[in-house]
Order: sequence, then C-alpha cells, then structure tokens
Amino acid sequence: MPHPTAYLPLPARLPLPALLALATAVFVTCLTEILPAGVLPGMSDDLGVGESAMGQSVTVYAIGTAVTAIPLATATAGWRRKRLLLTAMAGFAAANTVTAVSSHYPLTMAARFVAGVAAGLAWALLAGYARRLAPDHLQGRAIAVVMTGIPVALALGVPAGTFLGDTVGWRVAFWVMTVVAVVLLGWIAVAVPDRPGQRREGRTPVLRTLGVPGVAPVLFVTLVLVLAHTVLYTYIATFLDRIGMGGSTDVVLLVFGAASLLSIWIVGVHIQRRLRALTLGATVLFAVAATVLAVAADSPAAVYAAAGLWGLGWGGAPTLLQTAVGEAGGDAADAAQAMLVTLWNAATAGGGVVGGLLLDHLGAGSFPWSVLALLLPVLVVVAAARAHGFPASAEAEAEAEARTDARTG
Repeated sequence: MPHPTAYLPLPARLPLPALLALATAVFVTCLTEILPAGVLPGMSDDLGVGESAMGQSVTVYAIGTAVTAIPLATATAGWRRKRLLLTAMAGFAAANTVTAVSSHYPLTMAARFVAGVAAGLAWALLAGYARRLAPDHLQGRAIAVVMTGIPVALALGVPAGTFLGDTVGWRVAFWVMTVVAVVLLGWIAVAVPDRPGQRREGRTPVLRTLGVPGVAPVLFVTLVLVLAHTVLYTYIATFLDRIGMGGSTDVVLLVFGAASLLSIWIVGVHIQRRLRALTLGATVLFAVAATVLAVAADSPAAVYAAAGLWGLGWGGAPTLLQTAVGEAGGDAADAAQAMLVTLWNAATAGGGVVGGLLLDHLGAGSFPWSVLALLLPVLVVVAAARAHGFPASAEAEAEAEARTDARTG
C-alpha cells in the first residue's frame, strides 16, 4: 500500500522554482566533477604532483559515484526525497570545502571521492524526483528542465571556473562551488516539495530490475553512448590540436554547449510524444558529427558544424535516457536509475582509458571512427527495443491522440 503522502496533489503546471533548484543540483554535481580539468596546472603545482596524477581527481570522483550509487540507493530507498537530496548537497559543500583548503594530495583525493559518493546519491534520485513533482503529461519536460544543469555546467561553468582559477586561484573556484551548494541547501528547503521514499514491501531488488522489460536495452544504450561521447569529449582538445585548431578549443566547446541547450529545449517540448524518435535522431546526429570529423577535419567550418550536430545529438541524451529507464522501470524506477548512474560513471571513467589507448596506439584521428563503431550497436538496440525501452506504441498512441484532438478541435 502506498504511503499516504504519495497522494499529495500535483500542480497543473510545471513547478519551476522546485525544478530549477533540482537543475542547480545537477549543475553542482556536473561542475564539481569536471572543474579540476580547467584548473589542473594550479592544483598540480600547489599539491606538488604531476598533472597526470592530478587528473586522476576526475577519475576518483567517477569511481566514487560508480561504486556507491547502487548500494546507497538501496540503503536510502525508504528516506524521504528532500532529506536525501539535502544530504547529498551537504556532501558537496563539505567535499568542495575540503578540496579548497587541502594542501595534501591524499586528502584532496579523499574529498573528491566523497564528492563522487554525494553525486551517486543525487543522480539516483534527481530524475525520479522531477517526475514525481510534475503531472503525468509534463514529466518528460520536467526532467528536461532539470537536465539543463549539464550543458550549463559544460558551456558556462567550466569556462567561468577556469577564469577564476587563472585570475584569483583555483581554491577560489572551489570555494565558489561551496557557496553555491550552501545557497542551494536553503533553496531546496524552501522551494522543493517533499516526497516519500519507497516502503520496503514495494521495492524491487536491484539485480532483479534487469529483468524488467525494457530496462536492459536502455542501460546498454547508456553505457555505449556515454562511452562514445566521453572518448571524444575528453580528448577533443588533443584532437583539435592535431588538426591545427588547438587555439579554437574554447569556441568549438561553446558551439557544442549552445547546441546542447537547444537540444534540451527540443527534447523537453517533444519527449512525451517522441521518446523513441528523439533517441534515434540524437544517435544519428552524433554519428553524422563523427563522420564529418573523420572525413572533413581539414575544414574549420566543417569542424564547427560537427560540434553543433554533436551538441544537438548529445544535449538531450541524459533526459531521454533517464526518462526511458524511469518509464521502463515502473515501480522499480529508482533502482533502475541507480543502475543507470553506475553505468554512466563507469563509461565516463572508461572513456578516458579507452581514449588514451586509442591515442597511444592509433592516434587522435581514430577518435571519430571509434565513435562511429560504438554508435552502430546503439542504433541497432534502440531500433530493436520497439516493445519496451524505446517503445513505438507510445508514439503511435500520441499520434492518434493528436489526430483526435485536431478533428474535435
């Protein structure tokens, strides 16, 4: 039997103040993960280690998320959602504070691991929380609003953090992240409605969730698609340098970020009716971008166009995948989300390793070809998952409903 507070009335429209608070939480998790990349030389000098060793601060964050997301999601399944989110954001405030003041490499790495653990808590609940705050017909759009935190962090947060690191020191950048997290704690407390956790008798064991129709295909697509993206994104500066555009990395990433924001808007408008078509379209756009980079990288205009297509394909992917796994998971949606978070971070960590091997053995020119090779099975699985995962039936029903509305209107 559901908890009595599960029947709290939902607003007729999107609760934007609450959803924007969740989007800021996504921004904090994403920027905390990748901020060291923008201030790596300063961190390396201050802590007395090489840049390659300091770069592992991103890896240890991803490992912290990957290894703890499922067990923590299971252990906290009964917690009220606001309490859990506040705990995660408090973890970010503490971890970024320690990072800002630490003068010892092992302590800094421990703080980064704790930040990754906090991210595992946050990512396992954010999409589901957004869905539960919105009426049924707006749940996909609610997730899209929350996921805007990712491209904002990539397109604006990283350049701003890098600027702060260059002008006033990398520690200030992490102090700013602490301040944002503390302000966010108050925002969540005031503006985000609470929702109950799952009662013990209503929970599906995590591993059994793999047997829920549609969950496994979505998780496979997540693993391979994120791996493809991470291989290219992690080494995009290296790739651009090899083709003579090393000085334009910031502009290329700006184009990518702007296109990602547009992608999230498009996905937010159409996801409720077009989940399958949007996922197929996103994969095709990413594949076209990789093809352009593979065969026309000698043209700066083509590279910028490829960055735009890549952003259009990638920007809405987190929303599409989290919506797909949530709908496929049904009553086991929280467990499915935790598995998605684990695979997402495993792919993020693995992308750096795979990209490094490709760079050492085949050169930077192999990156776009490798992306194409990874995207082919993604297309096959999405196309095959017509009944569950990326169902065609939901889109057919939506089209029939639209035709009915048009006739009656």
